[in-house]
Amino acid sequence: MNERLDSMLQRYGELNGLIEDPELVKDKQKYRETMKEWTRLGEIAAAHRESESILAQIADAKALVQHEQDTEMRELAREELAELEAQSEKTGEKLKLMLIPHDPLDEKNIIMEIRAGTGGDEAGLFAADLYRMYSRFAETRGWKFEIMNANETELGGFKEIVFSITGDNVYENLRYESGVHRVQRVPETENSGRIHTSAVTVAVLPEAEETEIDIKPEDLRVDVMRAGGPGGQCVNTTDSAVRLTHLPTGLVVIQQDEKSQIKNKAKAMRVLRARLFELEESKKNAERSEARKNQVGSGDRSERIRTYNFPQNRLTDHRINLTLYKLDLIMQGDLAALFDALKLSAREEMLQAAAAR
Repeated sequence: MNERLDSMLQRYGELNGLIEDPELVKDKQKYRETMKEWTRLGEIAAAHRESESILAQIADAKALVQHEQDTEMRELAREELAELEAQSEKTGEKLKLMLIPHDPLDEKNIIMEIRAGTGGDEAGLFAADLYRMYSRFAETRGWKFEIMNANETELGGFKEIVFSITGDNVYENLRYESGVHRVQRVPETENSGRIHTSAVTVAVLPEAEETEIDIKPEDLRVDVMRAGGPGGQCVNTTDSAVRLTHLPTGLVVIQQDEKSQIKNKAKAMRVLRARLFELEESKKNAERSEARKNQVGSGDRSERIRTYNFPQNRLTDHRINLTLYKLDLIMQGDLAALFDALKLSAREEMLQAAAAR
């Protein structure tokens, strides 16, 4: 761990000189990548400085405890020493977590798919609530989102909605949302006031670049058809909808939101690449040791990960045993505390797995 820290601090020193080079700005891609690395390593350097400062204060406090003649001053030094040692432990754990190897997927944009499960119309309405929750969180982060495809219900919910989110470290924050989200509440369609339980499935796909996933023309079947559902001109009157079938895997993507067949095909290709990328990543994960298959990061869509209990204003994440009594705020996009807890738990599991090897 110390060797890794020394290596990172040395690299940070190199980057401090590199970012002052006027030639770097001329290459925009390299400049962005360098600044991202500099920022990340700068946080580690700051945590290291804080840790070293606390250790120096601990040494001073110990000296006072050992050599101070005044009883009252010695007692104050003991109290300060206890506080500093607690701080040192906390800062040390924080630094250890920061030293876990950076996952390059964290910086990727995503395509998110939300589908209504059990619960009929109520599941569709909750799917719409989840879409609004994620979109509001995206707004707070300055991220952009775009609806790729939507299949609405008569009551204003969604049987399915697929959308992209682009910005800084999108996947890092949303990667643990894949799974079954269960809701307990009195549905708008229920007159008797009974609490119903419904479920919605969420899938989070890191968006792949064209260079990362090679789709051969001979592996792709393209069908065009008339779009269905409510819409403006051209819907149900022209062959604008596109269905892509990836023959080797059997994956099917249907896109019909745009009036243009070309635009629908482009969007469908983005979704298909993301799904193929996810398949490849799942294979890689399956080949790794069991220690890497931690509960938080499994991404299993069939796993019930969370319960939203509206009568009690309670959200429970079952993977990390976290309960928050502010569901009303969470549904408005106040997700930072929840996502931070999930990231912290995943990093701690990775740290334990690394120590066990």
